[in-house]
Amino acid sequence: MLLTIDIGNTNITLGAYDNDVLCFTARLATAHGTTSDQYAVEIKNILELYGLNSARIEDCIISSVVPSVGSAVCNAVSMLCDIVPLELGPGVKTGLNIKIDNPAQLGADLVAGAVGAISEYTLPCVVIDMGTASTISVIDRNGAYLGGVISAGVRLTLKALTENTAQLPSIDINAPKSVIGSNTVDCMKSGLIYGTAAMLDGLLDRITDELGEIPTIVATGGLSKDIIVHCKNDIIYNANLLLDGLREIYEKNR
Repeated sequence: MLLTIDIGNTNITLGAYDNDVLCFTARLATAHGTTSDQYAVEIKNILELYGLNSARIEDCIISSVVPSVGSAVCNAVSMLCDIVPLELGPGVKTGLNIKIDNPAQLGADLVAGAVGAISEYTLPCVVIDMGTASTISVIDRNGAYLGGVISAGVRLTLKALTENTAQLPSIDINAPKSVIGSNTVDCMKSGLIYGTAAMLDGLLDRITDELGEIPTIVATGGLSKDIIVHCKNDIIYNANLLLDGLREIYEKNR
């Protein structure tokens, strides 16, 4: 079996593939001070939770936007499964034609998402990934990565609001009944949910104009599912896009 691990700023997402079949997905918190031994215990417990012995893991691929955590998780998998994980980075074959100014700057998560989208959807394609940051990746009809957009994620925006104002409370992130809020909490929810949806629609319209053709739009990560239902654009939700992309990259390097 192949273990795929995507390490983000907030969460670590794990998935195990038996050939092309995704057997399970699970999440851990990204904790900068956690040691390799601790991660090994947590990964072992997750595998056992889903009825898998670590001996069944034959290989592993890891993408990380947090280098210190990536190193700790890589060592943990090596100790637990007696394998050397493939870490997504320079020298790894992705098949992705990256046309940004400095291709080395493109995050591993964006690479994985783009590769997953190219393998599963009609091009051109736009990938929305809503995590700690909200990112948009644009892939043209030839499968080239043209660039994208980065903005603050919904939870990061909420944190900034509550920590930098005297009277705005911390709230649950869910949609209010109407855009026009009649109290502080609903006003904040409207800004977070409907405001983010409107931002996405506006950016997607502008991206479509620049491309000159209508792209397939796919969203993944964090709160995407709760946001895109309020968008006017037709957006496909794929919770496992990055893990699928990692599996595709692994196959290219096997």
